[in-house]
Formats: sequence, structure tokens, C-alpha cells
Amino acid sequence: QVQLVESGGGLVQPGESLRLSCVASRSDISNYSMGWYRQAPGKQRDVVATITSGGKTIYPDSVKGRFTISRDNAKNTVYLQMNSLKPEDTAVYSCKARSRITGTDYWGQGTQVTVSS
Repeated sequence: QVQLVESGGGLVQPGESLRLSCVASRSDISNYSMGWYRQAPGKQRDVVATITSGGKTIYPDSVKGRFTISRDNAKNTVYLQMNSLKPEDTAVYSCKARSRITGTDYWGQGTQVTVSS
């Protein structure tokens, strides 16, 4: 089992930046692929960024060039740096961990990001 706690969400204006953090409850987070997902009201949950245990990252076109996912295994933490935020980025952002051993997914509770002027 791994528990994930996101933080760093808030209200920002278009063009500003925000950095989200996801802290895992266990010390072997290096054995997990990590990802950030977002869900706006009435919409499906979409992937924002993923990073494998080896550090390979994948981004959808909607955030490519603006968002950066990174991980600090020593701190059991994954980050999402969000730059040049747009109103359409408004959503609840959730962290996911996938065990490379079992394939089991674990989800955080989410943190609200609102981009508005």
C-alpha cells in the first residue's frame, strides 16, 4: 500500500506558474511509475504527465512545453511544475503511483487548481 498526498494547488492568474507536490507514504517509491491527472467538472479524468521509474516522461500536447513532471525518490515525492497556466488548465489534479512490481495503481485525493483573472 502507498498513500499519496498532493499539495500546492490554488488560485492563480493566466500566465502564472504553480508547482504541485505529491508525497508518498513509503520509501520505495523508486519502484513506481508516477503520474499526474486532472479532471474538470463534468469531464473525464485525463493524463497530464507521467514519469517512469527510469525517468522517462510523457506529456499530452495540451501541456507539452508548459508542464514538467519530476521526481525526487529520496524525498518520496513527485512534482508537477506548471508554467504559463491557462484557464482551461483549471481542474482537480491528482497524483497516481503504479507499482512496477504488481501493476497496482494508487491515487491521491487531489488538489484544486484554478486559473482565472
